[in-house]
Amino acid sequence: MISVKCPHCEIGLKVNETKIPQDIVSFKCPNCKKEIPISYVHQMLSQDAEGDTVLVRKTKQQSLGKLTVLPTPGTPAQEFPLNEGIIIIGRKAKVSTATVCIVTDDKTMSRNHLKVEVKKNQKGNGYFYYLSDNNSKNNTLYNGKCIESGEVVVLKDNDVIVLGRTIVRFNE
Repeated sequence: MISVKCPHCEIGLKVNETKIPQDIVSFKCPNCKKEIPISYVHQMLSQDAEGDTVLVRKTKQQSLGKLTVLPTPGTPAQEFPLNEGIIIIGRKAKVSTATVCIVTDDKTMSRNHLKVEVKKNQKGNGYFYYLSDNNSKNNTLYNGKCIESGEVVVLKDNDVIVLGRTIVRFNE
């Protein structure tokens, strides 16, 4: 068990580090519900260094956008931070190949419903977010308008995306 302090509300937590999956980058604080970033530090200890305290400082990460699933009956609130590259978003299912799997009972959402491509802008100080439908059965709505096959839209802060009956908000 390791001691962790939430950087937002500063509550002390005990975390079993062996239970943390290797592929996650953050987890929610049980007190304030905000994301606590995780970074993995690998250290080789020699016998004479055993017991030394290692200070690990939090590095400032450039924040990317996120998708927030709005809660409805059958769909809990969820938040997904976006990373650079191509992200497929869809309903969580055994045969889904989506990189972001939304937990929902909404069967009108496809398992691989839409695609978001995150690219650094030319100045290198920000990102562009490109949204397109991924040949879903029930289409994707972007700010109330249906995205046509092959159409790509640039996401902006507070845009609303509807997958089936599930509502997702994009924030930078």
